[in-house]
Amino acid sequence: MTIQLLQQKFTTQLAALYSQSEASYIAKLVLEKILEIDRNVLNKHAEDAITQQQSIAVEHCLNQLLLHTPLQYVVGQTWFYNCRIDVNQHVLIPRPETEELVEWILQENQQANQTHCNLLDIGTGSGCIPIALKKHLPLINCTAIDISTQALQIAEQNAKQNEVNIEWKQINILLEKEWTQLATYDIIVSNPPYIPENEKEKMAQNVVLFEPALALFVPNNNPQLFYEKIAAFGRLHLKKEGKIYVEVHEDFAMQTMEVFDKIYKNVVLKKDISQKQRMIMATQYH
Repeated sequence: MTIQLLQQKFTTQLAALYSQSEASYIAKLVLEKILEIDRNVLNKHAEDAITQQQSIAVEHCLNQLLLHTPLQYVVGQTWFYNCRIDVNQHVLIPRPETEELVEWILQENQQANQTHCNLLDIGTGSGCIPIALKKHLPLINCTAIDISTQALQIAEQNAKQNEVNIEWKQINILLEKEWTQLATYDIIVSNPPYIPENEKEKMAQNVVLFEPALALFVPNNNPQLFYEKIAAFGRLHLKKEGKIYVEVHEDFAMQTMEVFDKIYKNVVLKKDISQKQRMIMATQYH
């Protein structure tokens, strides 16, 4: 079978779940991964024959996609702020909103690249946030923590392939006794779990069935659980005039702002590109 015929077959079968343009785009991404040919020049190889091994690999990817497995997990990678990030079902798939959080931090902290600056990422997952920040502010010292051993393994792998040096620690931020393992920081950033359990039923199946619940959900009766802990941690571990940046649930943005407003100054709520209230910055008093 030729690449062209395989691409047509793949696109046709995906059309059951996606629009024609989406199916075509996904097919190109999968073929690029399996055939190791840039998707932008696939047409130049349209008549090239594929091996049986390649055909089997593509069929396996197709079957996963038809089961609603997210494309990023199928191909094992995605792009985040110009960094290639490997992903699997132990880590969340990085979202564009989180890229906006990184952009905000970079805009506000360019001076951090000229001074001794310590940064902590809480609940790092794939490591996409500290990796992107370290790539653009190479002189800062980055530490990243997560409760998941598997997530930290992926994060460390991502740091190596992006050629950045980050200190990884397995820590549960909800356990205050573990805070002693951490230093003091100029910047703290987090995209913590913030979705109440009762929202599962209205979420997309490819998220609920495949992405790690540990990184998504909080108890219905305490949607501010992680923000309260992060705010308390920051009071002890954030330097004078240091800043905390967090991504938030748009429906609970005002409540989250109140958590930080009680104990920080200059608390700012920022909208994302879709005009949803999705990010907060707070500054340490002393």
